[in-house]
Amino acid sequence: MKYLTIIFILISQNLTAQVLHLKPLKADAITGSAFAKSIADSSLTLEQREKIIFNEIKNGNVPNFLRKLTKVTHSNEWDLGDDKISVSYYVLPDYFCIGSDEDFFYVPMTPLLAQKIAYLTKCSLLTRKMVDKVYKNATIKLEPKPIPPTKAMTTVPVFIAHNEIIKTQLKDFDAQHKNSELTAGHKKDIIISNKIYGEQTPRVVIYGWHKLDGKPIQPMYNKHTNTWADYSHGVRLVQQNVWINGKKTKIAKVLKNEKLSILLSDEGRIEKPFYPATKY
Repeated sequence: MKYLTIIFILISQNLTAQVLHLKPLKADAITGSAFAKSIADSSLTLEQREKIIFNEIKNGNVPNFLRKLTKVTHSNEWDLGDDKISVSYYVLPDYFCIGSDEDFFYVPMTPLLAQKIAYLTKCSLLTRKMVDKVYKNATIKLEPKPIPPTKAMTTVPVFIAHNEIIKTQLKDFDAQHKNSELTAGHKKDIIISNKIYGEQTPRVVIYGWHKLDGKPIQPMYNKHTNTWADYSHGVRLVQQNVWINGKKTKIAKVLKNEKLSILLSDEGRIEKPFYPATKY
């Protein structure tokens, strides 16, 4: 019986390591479209809006399709003295949403909020290299649909308009999407990078929005401060655990290592693989 208990614990730990650590979605939770309208009030400051978003996520108002993480594995790309090196990690199958499987709202946010949610869910943001790997492994690849840039691109009405564009695209993949299949191409990623720091004001670093030919529209870019959030930004998280040749370690530990960082980063060591946000 003792050994069976140990085995059960190990299996349970493995299963829970592959889901998003959040409270269950309540049956009476506000829908994504209703939530979007509730934060469209122009009198709300960015800080107030992001506090509302955080509390909604903390209370578990996140679609079920987003909770089952997707395994991404790549190997045979590096020369670290081994014949074969395999790297595996678990990512969100889509960008962060609020609402249900039937009615959800992609919620753009600053990297400060994104990092706070990463802390809450025991996750990390991705590097540029990891974003490329996610796109390569995605089974649902959506064509980017940019909205012409204006001053309104940071406002909720534009967030809502882009959300509807993406949901229209997803109609052709409804069953696969609800089944947590890896989806990419419809947002730029907020990424971790050495370019977060080094300026007078910490920056948000964005990358991605891959076209159907696999080429990203957005090269790595850090010209916005870390209080910027526009309709094109998405937040995809990755579980903190990473497996190298089957041995578990932490993403932050790998990224800080001079030798191993190449496994997850194409810009060398990342000494601070996080944004300067307070924990929840």
